[in-house]
Amino acid sequence: MIARAAYPSSSLSRRAALTGLAAGAGALAVGAGTARAAAAAPDPTPGVMRLFDDPGFNFAGLLALGAAGMRASEVGEVLTAVNSINAAGLSEQTFSDTFRAWGDRLAAGRGGGHEETRRFRSLRAAQYYAQSLFYVLGTDHPEDEEAVYLAGRKAWDTFARLCTPAAVTARVPYGGTRLPVWFFRPDGPVEPRPTVILTNGSDGQNLDMWTYGVAAALDRGWNAVVYDGPGQGQLLFVEEIPFTTRWETVVRPVIDWLERRKDVDRSRIAITGLSMGGNLVARAAAFERRLAAVACMPGCVSPWLGFDEELRAIITPDKEETNRVWNEDVVPELPPQLAFTVKKRFEIFSAQALRQARRGIVLTDIWTPAQVAMGLDITNVVPRIKAPTLVLDYDFEEFYPGQPRQMYDLLRTRREYVKLTTATGAQLHCSPMAPQQHCDVVFDWLASVLRR
Repeated sequence: MIARAAYPSSSLSRRAALTGLAAGAGALAVGAGTARAAAAAPDPTPGVMRLFDDPGFNFAGLLALGAAGMRASEVGEVLTAVNSINAAGLSEQTFSDTFRAWGDRLAAGRGGGHEETRRFRSLRAAQYYAQSLFYVLGTDHPEDEEAVYLAGRKAWDTFARLCTPAAVTARVPYGGTRLPVWFFRPDGPVEPRPTVILTNGSDGQNLDMWTYGVAAALDRGWNAVVYDGPGQGQLLFVEEIPFTTRWETVVRPVIDWLERRKDVDRSRIAITGLSMGGNLVARAAAFERRLAAVACMPGCVSPWLGFDEELRAIITPDKEETNRVWNEDVVPELPPQLAFTVKKRFEIFSAQALRQARRGIVLTDIWTPAQVAMGLDITNVVPRIKAPTLVLDYDFEEFYPGQPRQMYDLLRTRREYVKLTTATGAQLHCSPMAPQQHCDVVFDWLASVLRR
């Protein structure tokens, strides 16, 4: 069922739309309302935490830098890239091209050296390709999106193959396609172990799941599963399959596959969701009773509310009128950076929007993907969750402010709310500068729930 919001009674005027969207350009990139509140609010990234003046680019840079603690980047490599980008002039072009070159440099060295060297060079290459991938639609070669994804995927697959033991790979049936699955297990005897299904968000890549869960699970002697669902990874960038509003149908076949393995304790299968994944896994847990624990990182009740309010106001119940206003009054006046952001934010919800973005075109049908985004609202299903649930929140949560507490209040099961803070450098959406702290909190809680 499509979620509906309260719509204005009349069409949005060109002046109202453009004034609001222009004012909210930064908010579209990093979360609703952030840019406009920035002047009055405390600085979330003071001093050396400011790699780039633009908060969206800065978040991406901090995410890459923070991953160094999990060997998914190198501090010197990231800071050298940052210096190069700033020297050339910050833009989607310079950011994407610089990090792509770093990925190419590390990927070219995969053939020689010790396996451990090749393993983590490949992981770092996957990181830098992921950074490039996020901004490639804003460059003069948006058609390279699939190629950049595939380069990062090749690096990730190399890393997974060189793990000890090597990750088990599979293709799990889902609808008319198959979900790519990577099953990581600790070295040791084959015996039933707790298993964590790691769920990405709307624009993360597989390597983020290493940083935010696989390494922590293996350190504790647990299994960890990474997978691409619709709107993610291979299904999005290669097969052009956008997000579904019924994530339980995605998780169900993954659990079916796990339950057939002798090294999985069927009574201790947990799931985590990073970024918008915090919405997806909550939806899955409301309908899939085999999950023993759920961690929403952060709690996200409605991804649609993460879009700027002026953009949301453009969407009315009338598809034809909405798209007319969008194409005649709004799109012609969009500045390049905002045009990129719109392409990026909507490609995950519509194959047509993805194809147009790769041709350098702003989507012409905004109404249809908006319905998918609105359909991800889980306000009415969160109370159905039975599994113990952890809800994370963050100081300066940019994308879903207030939603973690809202989700926590809706839960009717064993629950815990934890806020990661500026005092320990764990602020911002998903704690980009503190993934080790993040994993400590999540996996200590999981251990308390999964304990026999």
